Formats: sequence, structure tokens, C-alpha cells
Amino acid sequence: MRRYIFHRLRYHTLRIIESSRSPPSPPPHFRMSYNATYHAKTGAAFDFTDAIMSKKFGPEVTNYFSGSPINRVSFLRANNTFLSAALPVAKFLLLNSTLDPLSETSENLAFVTYDVVKPLIGSPYSLSEEELIAAYSSTDPIVPTLLFLGLDERDVSSGFEFGDKSGVGRYKGRPYFAVAVGDWDPKVGGEWRRTRLDLKLIRDHAAILAQARSILDWNNRNLFCSACGGRTISVHAGTKRVCPPLDKALGDKSERPPCISRNGVHNIAFPRTDPTVIMAIVNHTGDKVLLGRQRRWPEHFYSCLAGFCEPAESVEEAVRRETWEETGVRVGRVVVHSSQPWPYPASLMLGCIGEALPDGEDIHLGHDPELHQADWYPISYVREMLAKPEAGLDEGPPEGFREGDMRLPPATAIAHQLLLAVTNNYHDGLKI
Repeated sequence: MRRYIFHRLRYHTLRIIESSRSPPSPPPHFRMSYNATYHAKTGAAFDFTDAIMSKKFGPEVTNYFSGSPINRVSFLRANNTFLSAALPVAKFLLLNSTLDPLSETSENLAFVTYDVVKPLIGSPYSLSEEELIAAYSSTDPIVPTLLFLGLDERDVSSGFEFGDKSGVGRYKGRPYFAVAVGDWDPKVGGEWRRTRLDLKLIRDHAAILAQARSILDWNNRNLFCSACGGRTISVHAGTKRVCPPLDKALGDKSERPPCISRNGVHNIAFPRTDPTVIMAIVNHTGDKVLLGRQRRWPEHFYSCLAGFCEPAESVEEAVRRETWEETGVRVGRVVVHSSQPWPYPASLMLGCIGEALPDGEDIHLGHDPELHQADWYPISYVREMLAKPEAGLDEGPPEGFREGDMRLPPATAIAHQLLLAVTNNYHDGLKI
């Protein structure tokens, strides 16, 4: 305890001295300019580097699967006039029965025109939402889910514009949609690529895929109402499902049984995101980081700890609980570093860096059998391993792999970015 108090007093004394200087110095993780390590196509990126807040907290880290070029304009999802006008000039991303996207290459998705998908989706916005719900019949064939993604405002080549001509409420850009086509063959070039273990898409396409896959997966999982068990239908341009009150297939007595989801606001009608913490835990002296591995992972592959947030639990509490349950290590201070959407199926990874308590660093794997191994590794060693060639979970050891090396997550994973931050002194615990 005395040692712990000494370290905390020393830390706060240095902070007081630092804050008294004029002008104030930015924190070490900003000064060190380690953004050269970030890969513009598949890693993370620094945003808003010149902002006032960046001088205090460092630039914003935008991880893979985020940073979409598309403006979702969510307030237009119920506007059938807008959606109908957008269809003829839109680009469509197709996903098959396993929600693998049609792709040109491993780095680029394939997009098709309305003419290609029109035989499958027809004129989906000819009826208003109210008319569509009233016309529901359980004997009608199930139509493919069509999802409006938004507008790419950088692409004005289509000439598409909508709204107030004064300019304030006028929206321009290339419309984008996604369609769950199942086993339908679009008869165009490209291939259906399994992207989960092959994260090579350029950043823009990865972010578009993340939005499309997460929401279409939610639609697939909610074909039936979780409140009453009845069939649901997709409305609001693919971002809401409703349990219709009537079924024309029932004839004169077309009213369906009562359902609580038809009254008030209920989360069962909207897409959900599962918050998940992932954390790089450093020891109290700041020179080691805690890593673990599951039995099913490739040999020598290690990563940060992670776990789902539970109801009525803060991010910081989830970090402490999951770390203790999986490794027996007790964590004190926790800082949120960055976040990453993870569309398999719909998690939001909340990346954190935590500091173990001085008397809580002993590892015990007996609480939760999730991890096969866990240990403290010198940050200098982890820095060396991050600099080596990468390989995915479904690939063999990378080129140049030697005995004694460790495999770590690729730059597309937030775990990689957390370890990169720690090895570049984000936590201000290294004497480098």
C-alpha cells in the first residue's frame, strides 16, 4: 500500500508541475506522433488533429469499420417520395444468405444499379408505411429486405438532389442501398466474399459493409415478434420492424391478437447494438501488458481481454469485472481510448486502457474457463511483435515468424490499436 501511495503521489506531483507550465504541453501520446504506424487503408486513422480538445486529449482515433463516407440522413427514411426518387440513381450492395457481400476484389465491394435489382425488389416505396402495414397478408411471399444506407455527399455525379431549394434543407449525393438477396443470382461479375476473417476491404467499403451487415442481420433475426410471436414486416427503409395489427389472409376476422409492441416505444422494433468492452490492461508500474488466448485460436496468437457489458453496468465496471472473471487481475483506473463497430453480428467494441492495482496483479484462470492462457508481457516485447508482418486468424504464421514470437491481432482490430497506444506510452507509464 505504501508503494502504491508513493506512486500516486509522484504521479499527481508531476501532473501539477506539468499543468503549471506555460503554454501547457500536450500529453505524451499526442506528442510522440505515432500516427505513422496507422495504415490509411485498413488500420485506424487520426481525426481532428488540430482541434482544441485534441491538444488536451490527443486526436480522435477512428478504427476500421467506422469513418463511413455516407450521411445516413435518418430523418428521410420514412419519406417515400425521397426514397422512390433515390432508387434509379442509387448504388446497391448485395449480401447473400450468409450476409457475405458481393465483391470485386478482396479490397473493394461490388455495387450494382437499380436495373439489376429491380426484378427482385420492384417498386418498394409505392405504398406509404401505413398502407403497407394495413395491406399485410401472411400468405404473401416474403420480400427481400431493402435497407437505405444514406447519401455519399462527395459523389454528385448522379445529379441527385432532394428537399428545399434554398439549400439549408437540400440534400445531395449518391444514394446507397443494401439488399439481402438470399440465394438469388444477380448475374453480374464479382464474388461473394467471406469478410469476417479476411479484413482487407478499404476503409470506406468496410464502414459501408458494417452498417449494411449489422442492420440486415438484425432484420433476419427478427422476422417474428418477440412479444407475441407473430410475423413482422420491415418498414422505415429497413431500420424498423412492426407487428401488423391486421392480416388480410384471415378474411373477415382479419384482426391479429393484441401485442404490446404496437403501443408506445419498444426496443424490439429497432436495430440493437451490443456494447462490448475490450481492454489493454497495464501493470501498476506501466511496463507490462496483460494478454490472453483462447484454446480455439491459432497457436501463439494472443489478444486483449474482452467481454459484453451487462445491464446497469458502466463501461469502467465492465472492464474491471471481465478482467477479474477471466484472469483474477483486479483493475483500478480505466480510460476509454476509442471504439469500433463490429458487424458480427452487431457489437460496439469500447476500447479501454486500464491499470491493475498494485496488489491485484496475480493471475488466476479458475473463475471463468474462457481463457486457455494469460500472462503479463513486457511492453517492449509487444512493441517488437506489433512491428512484424500480420496474418489473419484463418491463416498460418506470417512471413518471418520465429520461435519465441507472438501473433497479435491485425491493424483492422481495435485490440491492435489499443496495444499500439500502450506501446507508444498512451498511459504515460514508460520511460522512453
